[in-house]
Amino acid sequence: MTAMFRSLSERDFRIWFVGAFVSNIGGWMQTTAQNWVVLTELTDSNALAVGVTVALQFAPPLLLSPVTGLIADRFDRRKILFITQTAMLALDLALGIVLIAGHAQLWHLYVFALLLGVVSAVDVPCRQTFITDLVAHAHMSNAVALNSAQFNAARMIGPAIAGLLILIVGSGWVFILNAFSFIAMLIALGMLRNLTPQFPRTTSPGNQFVAGFRYILGRPDLIVVFIIVFLVGAFGMNFPIFSSTMAVAFGRGAGEFGLLSSIIAIGSLAGALLSARRERARIRVIIVASASFGLAALISALTPTFWAFATSTVLIGFAAVTLMTTANGYVQSTTAPGMRGRVVALYMAILMGGTPIGAPIVGAVADHFGPRWGLGVAAVSGAVAALIGLGWLIVARGMRIEKHPRTNWRPVLKFADAPTAAIAIIPSPDLRTVVPPEPVTPVGCSEGRSGVCACTAASVAPVDFSEEVALTSPIPLPHLRARNSHGNKQTPDSSLPPAQHGGGPLGQPDDRRCAEIRQQINENHHRDAIRRNHEQ
Repeated sequence: MTAMFRSLSERDFRIWFVGAFVSNIGGWMQTTAQNWVVLTELTDSNALAVGVTVALQFAPPLLLSPVTGLIADRFDRRKILFITQTAMLALDLALGIVLIAGHAQLWHLYVFALLLGVVSAVDVPCRQTFITDLVAHAHMSNAVALNSAQFNAARMIGPAIAGLLILIVGSGWVFILNAFSFIAMLIALGMLRNLTPQFPRTTSPGNQFVAGFRYILGRPDLIVVFIIVFLVGAFGMNFPIFSSTMAVAFGRGAGEFGLLSSIIAIGSLAGALLSARRERARIRVIIVASASFGLAALISALTPTFWAFATSTVLIGFAAVTLMTTANGYVQSTTAPGMRGRVVALYMAILMGGTPIGAPIVGAVADHFGPRWGLGVAAVSGAVAALIGLGWLIVARGMRIEKHPRTNWRPVLKFADAPTAAIAIIPSPDLRTVVPPEPVTPVGCSEGRSGVCACTAASVAPVDFSEEVALTSPIPLPHLRARNSHGNKQTPDSSLPPAQHGGGPLGQPDDRRCAEIRQQINENHHRDAIRRNHEQ
């Protein structure tokens, strides 16, 4: 199997992939019908009402993220998904019946959007982190990217089908068909068998909540990613508002509106597949994609005809999904497994929860000044996000442009941080070290000059350690100079500043931190052993 589709070699992920694809087709049908009903059937082309509907749907993930993140970390994710998928099936079925009966009012759509948002607040972080239970760690970034690819492939199909069904049988039947599409996901969940086990947590939920935020505060790279995602997600990715208002502005109907959503998905699918080809997610790709999104939105705002606008949305979809897929992969692959549910919940809350802030603003701008100005807001958000990311690289990482013999001029980072794919990050703001994925025998708990606990450094030669990091790190890391010995003392290159070789301040041993590291190593090793036994 090619590198682009390598995670599909695992049986459980293939089953999940098919079930999620069918369900997402129905989900995109429902999204298209919901926005069209609000815009044309229940209001007189009121873009603000569409914005309010979207805001009600995406507000719960923002408000409930602390609780839903703990749920994803503490409980059986498959059982939770059975409950949430069944609840969404019931909601779509109920609204479809109301629409078919002809009794729907605007407040019905508002209530539906709010209830759907509450269920999604629990469903999304569990669904995102559940992917990591289906594949080996080496396939994690690829699985995230392919999951995004099937989501956007469904986006190509669902809106087009919805547009046709609205014209032929009415919008109510679109919700009914989406309700039945959840059955595919329920069947897929029932067929899974080789799931990576979740380890029970003995600490209280309050302590876990505090630990999650402390972990994030100790990761400035994650904070920068969250800021970029918030700006673009809140003010840039309001595609229902852009597509519906521009379709009306060009004098088009439901069919063309559905077609616009499908055309956006062409670029989105291309962006997701390109992300799947990369071995690891990089922050610099996120920054470049943000700038590209701003430029694509500006081009769309200036297009003179409907078909020119439709063509330009391919660029918007490509840039947006490249940004979000890379950000999602970076967050999941560089986060310690024990923290992943909480970190992903906060990531999704920022992505989805920013919409209640941005959607009404963009909708109001589109109402008062025209839909092109709404796209202008999206362009500005992409540009500002890219500038923030670039500024962080320059100030915190010492980025500069240097001449290279083979590639002429290229950006170079003076300081490198330690987050890597397939390596657990220690949740501490003053200790930037990494834990190798191989099993380690603890030999003590003292902290050397490098700031690396002896329980991890004793069995890993720095030469081998740096090569492992160089293969997986999203940021180029300098090599460590050491004597490749068998039991001899090994120290990092003292000529490098502490920010480069992971050195921390001198101090007394931190037994609790070393114990956490050993526990994380044992969890990773135990998961890999169980997966190998299942495969055999």
